[in-house]
Amino acid sequence: MRHSIILFALVAAAASPVLKAEPVTFTEHVAPIIFNNCTVCHRPGQGAPFSLTNYEEVRKRGKFIVDVTADRYMPPWHAAPGGPAFKDERRLTEAQIEMLSQWVASGMTEGDPLKLPSLPDFPEGWLLGTPDMVIEMTEAYEVPADGPDIYRNFLVTLDLPEDKWLKAIDFKPSAPAVVHHSLFFLDQTGDARKRDAEDDTPGFRRMPQRLERGGHVGTWALGANALMLPDGMADKLPRNADFVFSTHFHPSGKPEKEKSVAALYFSDEPPTRRHSIVQLPPLFGALAAIDIPAGEKHYSKTDYFDVPVDVHAFAIRAHAHYLGKEMTMKATLPGGESLQLLRVDEWDFAWQEQYAYKEFVLLPKGTRIDSEVVWDNSAENPRNPANPPKRTKWGLESTDEMGSINIALSAVDQADSEALEAAIGEHRRESALRSFLANADQSEEGRGWMQRARTMFDRDKDGKFDPKERKQIREFLKGMGL
Repeated sequence: MRHSIILFALVAAAASPVLKAEPVTFTEHVAPIIFNNCTVCHRPGQGAPFSLTNYEEVRKRGKFIVDVTADRYMPPWHAAPGGPAFKDERRLTEAQIEMLSQWVASGMTEGDPLKLPSLPDFPEGWLLGTPDMVIEMTEAYEVPADGPDIYRNFLVTLDLPEDKWLKAIDFKPSAPAVVHHSLFFLDQTGDARKRDAEDDTPGFRRMPQRLERGGHVGTWALGANALMLPDGMADKLPRNADFVFSTHFHPSGKPEKEKSVAALYFSDEPPTRRHSIVQLPPLFGALAAIDIPAGEKHYSKTDYFDVPVDVHAFAIRAHAHYLGKEMTMKATLPGGESLQLLRVDEWDFAWQEQYAYKEFVLLPKGTRIDSEVVWDNSAENPRNPANPPKRTKWGLESTDEMGSINIALSAVDQADSEALEAAIGEHRRESALRSFLANADQSEEGRGWMQRARTMFDRDKDGKFDPKERKQIREFLKGMGL
């Protein structure tokens, strides 16, 4: 009986017409995927090395596109699924990746030209559209072929007729192979102008500390597409301010000349909302005593911040160097619910995305924000610059390490903005004190100081410093000018 059923099924299958799957074509199936996820960068005038704007350009690189999309190397989007949705997400679905694979495997048919979608209406030149002002370094800076990393600051005199409100800054390096990142500062003191005049080489070396503490207005790194601040938010750009590019160069093996250009976007109205940045751990991990043993596959640092008022989160980004592996930031809400704010499972030093949430993310007062940065200093890490791996500590060189996650917040009730800023400042000071106490025992002088500190401030003699005792230590150090 069983054999009869099988025979019947075979006869029926032979007698039935063969159903052909709908052919996968470029115009109907592939072009929408490429145009909406790849062409924003892969077009003339942008940073990608080749264009993907028509059938011939895509067909020429079809096999390559299948390989890099199957590995999820392209399009570059490293934030893992989960948590609030991000704007302009470029993550391909499994169905889209399979569609590209089928198209290449079936011969890359073009299809009906009448079904070809139009290219998206990309802004010309700058991704955020026509800027209100374009600024440029006055002369090019020559980067040598090799040698240590270079930190250099370049002044641009703005000569604004009136105060402006800054909504966004976009940046284009002329020699992207050597520009690791650039920080943007505003100087109203004339100090940067004086230092620039005193140095015969374009730019100047040392950034005034007052600018590092209070004049920062933006950052660029490869992959960090410019973001417009949400409605109601803007940074003041005083009419007497000078603009400073603070740029980190990493020699590429051949001489390069860099003449950076930036686009400034202004708001017509003064801001109605203030915004702040929480960085965990602070100062890109400088206070976290990063010291990664050679061969260590999972070295991590954690930090947390207790939200003092109701806030809206609207953007987030991470930073590390070559050994960076995983980045995680989550919020634990007052009721105990956990919310993923960012998770990066495979950090890529060459693509440091900035992520903007589609909607404001409410983090009520009492929320705890936790961050974890993981580094991989093993030989299995293909991005490890040392072979064999070597002990790596925090530092400014590209082959040193850093690590932190920044989240942009705005108080729901703007009257709470001062309290939010005060809590952020308190967190930085606490981090500095913890670092000071953790490292004091590493020198003879420090060990002597710690012995006195335990005698003076460790009231319960438990060998630790509780929050009240740490506050007393901070007041003592402040009184000593430290």
